[in-house]
Amino acid sequence: MDSVEVSLITCSPHEEIYSLYGHSAIRWHDGDQDLVFNWGMFSFSKPYFALRFVFGLTDYELAAYPFDVFWPYYQQWGSSVTEQVLNLTADEKRLLQEALAKNLEPGNRVYRYNFFYNNCSTKPRDVIESCVKGQVVYEAREDYNPTFRDMVRECNRNHLWSKCGNDMLLGLKADFKTSRTEQEFLPMNLMHDFARARIYANGEYRPLVKEQRLIVAPGVQRIEPDFILSPTEVALLLLLLSIGIALYEWKRKKTMKWWDVTLMTIQSLAGIVLTVMIFSQHPTTSVNLNILLFNPLPLVFIPAIIKGKRRKWGWVLLTMLMLFAIAGVFQSYAEGISIVALCLLIRAIVNLKIKE
Repeated sequence: MDSVEVSLITCSPHEEIYSLYGHSAIRWHDGDQDLVFNWGMFSFSKPYFALRFVFGLTDYELAAYPFDVFWPYYQQWGSSVTEQVLNLTADEKRLLQEALAKNLEPGNRVYRYNFFYNNCSTKPRDVIESCVKGQVVYEAREDYNPTFRDMVRECNRNHLWSKCGNDMLLGLKADFKTSRTEQEFLPMNLMHDFARARIYANGEYRPLVKEQRLIVAPGVQRIEPDFILSPTEVALLLLLLSIGIALYEWKRKKTMKWWDVTLMTIQSLAGIVLTVMIFSQHPTTSVNLNILLFNPLPLVFIPAIIKGKRRKWGWVLLTMLMLFAIAGVFQSYAEGISIVALCLLIRAIVNLKIKE
């Protein structure tokens, strides 16, 4: 085992939507083999992949294959690949070898993926920690105390619509401060923590990482363009349209039912998605205060709007908006949503004030 090197491999993010968070793996390198153990294998072609992912029912798989096949993929995308050689004893390497072999068994290699708690970053960490004969002691990061939402937003900073969608789906629990263990769902955080960690055994400390190498230097990445307008810009256009329609209605003393029905339909469709997410296995989606404003309730009132009975819906919408505003103290909302709420407030006022 003296000639064996075991390493944590960390790949920086690239601009494909599924790679915005980076990647981790374990490298096993001896005279005969140079393998990477990768817990990030999945297939888009599996039945109902997107639907299963939304509900937190996605299965990922561990695969072992040559390291020379692994790193060129990240090089072509412009991602860096960093290797942290672990400071393990011969006995610890044997334990890790046995653990990796056991994880590769047909009954164990497939696992239920969880974005925050059981992913390609937490899996290598847990296997490595389980094979250390002692305690892995991590250095506290006093200047770093983000929420899950903070970290997801940072990873999506170049993709505003993806960030907006995530913010809509992530609920109240995503705004709680995270622990060091929870932060390590991001590979770059795990790499940072490993670099400063020590192993305490037999009354002595030794570094967890004995050497850090840059296997692939960061290259040029092409940022795929988002939709030409940002969520805020689309929301502002919606607000201008809402103001224009409201002024027209006020002047004519007659409401435009089709505009109410359009907004109520959009509001309800978003609400149906959020309602479905209550049943998702993702741990941060079950309590989502966006549902106070975006829920299926407007569908119930559409027939009344069409018949010209507007005041009841006006009061219901106003109540929803007030609850939504209060909930904003506890949950951070997506970009542009406060502007959309203002558009709905205008509709509530119009339906309550204009008498036809």
